[in-house]
Amino acid sequence: MGYLVFARKWRPKSFDDVVGQEHIVSTLCRAIEKDRVAHAYIFTGTRGVGKTTTARILARALNCEKGPTITPCGDCEACKNILNGSGFDVQEIDGASNNRVEDIRKLREDVGYTSMSGKYRIFVIDEVHMLTTSAFNALLKTLEEPPPNVIFIFATTEPHKIPATIHSRCQRYDFRRVSAEQLAAHLAKICEAENISYDKSALMLVARKAEGSVRDSLSLLDQVCSFCKETLSEKEVRSVLGLVGTDVYRKLMKDIREKTAAPALESVQKILFDGYDLHEFVMGLQEHIRNLLFARIPGALEARGIDLEETEAAGFIEEAKDFIESDLLRMAEIVKKCEYELKWSAYPRFLVESVILKLLHLDSSVNIEQLLKFAAEGAGANELPGAAALATSSNEDVKKKLI
Repeated sequence: MGYLVFARKWRPKSFDDVVGQEHIVSTLCRAIEKDRVAHAYIFTGTRGVGKTTTARILARALNCEKGPTITPCGDCEACKNILNGSGFDVQEIDGASNNRVEDIRKLREDVGYTSMSGKYRIFVIDEVHMLTTSAFNALLKTLEEPPPNVIFIFATTEPHKIPATIHSRCQRYDFRRVSAEQLAAHLAKICEAENISYDKSALMLVARKAEGSVRDSLSLLDQVCSFCKETLSEKEVRSVLGLVGTDVYRKLMKDIREKTAAPALESVQKILFDGYDLHEFVMGLQEHIRNLLFARIPGALEARGIDLEETEAAGFIEEAKDFIESDLLRMAEIVKKCEYELKWSAYPRFLVESVILKLLHLDSSVNIEQLLKFAAEGAGANELPGAAALATSSNEDVKKKLI
């Protein structure tokens, strides 16, 4: 047999293996234990979060020779057939290519056959939202009153396209996006099992790039393992995933702090020359500013667990000393707006350059109590940007001017 990719090799085989969906796993397990398994389910959520995988695990839990049980053995004939997709009692149907009324009529005929093992017949329809309106209508009666021991599981990424008449006949479970921290911890377990050396910061980059998808994170891990030599390092992972290096952002923030426009704009030219994507650059800048903001809050950076290596966290804490929280918050808002507008911009390079200039010319925030204190003392006005004219006024005048 050829090489088996991580996304298939490490696909969960039990409820305990499912990542980041504890609310769904616990509910299904209790339903099995209390013999309260419904006849129809809708599993919704973004790609790669475990909808179809959970459906297979539920099918094994119900049809296992030792079941129904929350811990299917994996060794009996029923479990093996479900794992390799050859079981008669569990059928997986692609809703995108079997979306006509004729396909549903055939399904209704199949529903009438009894289970070979005497337990459950389970029909898993993936991308069920692709069914036509007529196909949904043809399914209604069977869905409402199915034969005994028949269970339907519908998986979809677009639940709003499923008619309300179908929704009302099913139990709906919403699968969440998996957090970057959970993904990184899951990837770390896989690397240890595969004897792969890694840096935590490198795995965190892979986890963020996956955007909440377990399957995407495993595919990306496979990709970076093929590229990296001995250890999964942050530098190599950034290179293979097309992510801009931290040193670029550190230099840019230094130029912004020192208000040197030409070197700051050269950053955009450099990333374009090196072949990086502007959207990835802006997303990375958002993350860098976020790290600086957390570094300004005592204990916040450490509370993020495996997000950053100790040396990297120390670097952010040192860099953050040159900024104040309110300025970083304003910068974050400007960059966030840029990230949204970048999708529709006809000239994305100029948009990013103009945002960098906005950050560069951003006046430092002034605390009103601090400003009143300087005004009352009548000294040191030049130490606060924009405060020179206010420092010579009375407190009441300052308040009026500020209003």
